[in-house]
Amino acid sequence: MMVRSMRIVLLVFFVALFPLSSIAHVNSPDVYYDGYAGPYHLLVTLRPPPVVPGVAQVVVRTFGSDVQEIKILPLRIVGIGATKAPLPDLAKRSGDDPQVYSGNLWIMVRGSWKVQIQVAGQKGVAQLDVPLPAVSTNSPPMQIGLGILLAVLGLALTAGLIGIIFAATRDAGLNPGEAPAPANTRRGRIGLSVAAVLVIVALVAGNHWWGSEASANARLNYKLPQMDPTLSGNLLRLQLGNPNEAEPTRFRTEQPDRIRMDDLIPDHGHLMHLFVVRMPDMKAFWHLHPTQTEPGEFAQNLPILPEGQYKLFGDIVHHTGFPETEVATVNLPSVAGEALQGDDAGGLNFVAADKVAQLSDGYRMVWERDDKPFKANQPYWFRFRIEDKNGKPAADMEPYMGMAGHAVFLSTDGNIFAHVHPAGSVSMAAVSLAEGQSPSAGMDNMNHNAPSAEVSFPYGFPRAGEYRIFVQVKRAGKVETAAFVAKVF
Repeated sequence: MMVRSMRIVLLVFFVALFPLSSIAHVNSPDVYYDGYAGPYHLLVTLRPPPVVPGVAQVVVRTFGSDVQEIKILPLRIVGIGATKAPLPDLAKRSGDDPQVYSGNLWIMVRGSWKVQIQVAGQKGVAQLDVPLPAVSTNSPPMQIGLGILLAVLGLALTAGLIGIIFAATRDAGLNPGEAPAPANTRRGRIGLSVAAVLVIVALVAGNHWWGSEASANARLNYKLPQMDPTLSGNLLRLQLGNPNEAEPTRFRTEQPDRIRMDDLIPDHGHLMHLFVVRMPDMKAFWHLHPTQTEPGEFAQNLPILPEGQYKLFGDIVHHTGFPETEVATVNLPSVAGEALQGDDAGGLNFVAADKVAQLSDGYRMVWERDDKPFKANQPYWFRFRIEDKNGKPAADMEPYMGMAGHAVFLSTDGNIFAHVHPAGSVSMAAVSLAEGQSPSAGMDNMNHNAPSAEVSFPYGFPRAGEYRIFVQVKRAGKVETAAFVAKVF
């Protein structure tokens, strides 16, 4: 009975001390994806586990009444885990909304994962693969109340163990009812002393071991990479940080998705998407594409920029599909600037609109929204319509880097950033890898289809506050940018 109790206490102790943390795109951890599993239209929300190993939450909304069953399965994107699939879990259908299914999946190793969604219905069986980056970012301490409880139980077990050893060494040779002789008492005291020393040594050694393990785990926590910008004339140079490179080899560096700076792959045709936003007025916004000069180093000729403080967000994707956003805050002088090249776009003096933003040539972008307030941690579709000066749908829309549009959701304090596409908040290169294709497959497919005058983005705000939404589309060979304001409660 005593051994069983100790096992239970130790199990609770280990589970309680496991670190809790979360990953963020930059403080925007949830994954939103709008896609199709064969003929079935799905909106998928993935909430990464707060710590790895940990449990990811999966919510799937279906459209139509032809879905009968959904199963979910976690898989690695690279490595042996990509082929050794466990049995899928059956997602539970909501009693309140029969079009919503949910489930939980264990994510056991940090890195690039995907959630395979298997759909069975009236139109047959199909599947959809959604990328899921999974890491831990911090290790909060144990709750005080639970720590006190476990300490009391630990002391009780320690005292009980010493008492058992004392009684065993003193009374082991006595007959029932016989009083211990002075020699037995001395032997018991010696046993008591030896037991106390051994238990104390075991406790000290165990605490040292646990502290070492906790420190090793803390070194595994993902750290938001900070890039180092320097300006020479109009040329901005970026040195990418990689605080997650120097990790203990016994856990991470032997994994195939170890974070490196020499393994970047293009996403929408570029190795980096750099967003430059003047703070705090957020009136200047640029979406640029620096050139890689060396592994971990990029350079970009800047457009016209007024003097001020700027937030920089550099989106990159590793060969495993693992996305990162490098961040920096920099004070820039007035920059004379150069003409935009290729897919670079943006502008100055943006005024955030509630519903209607003016574009060039009398065109406008209309945010198709109702008056209901936005709530944090809920998925929404953000729908926008591009009209000409007569209010008719724009007829000259073109793909912008393989997509109908790009959007940035940025909190006014600059602490929350997400680069979102019509398919969702995941990298399109990662989507292609998750589907077993080349990273550019999705972009190649999209470039053959002219988008309509409407574009939508699935996303959910991670917390309350005020946000700016920058939406970029391409019309008649020119990239247009519109800015909107959103308040979240």
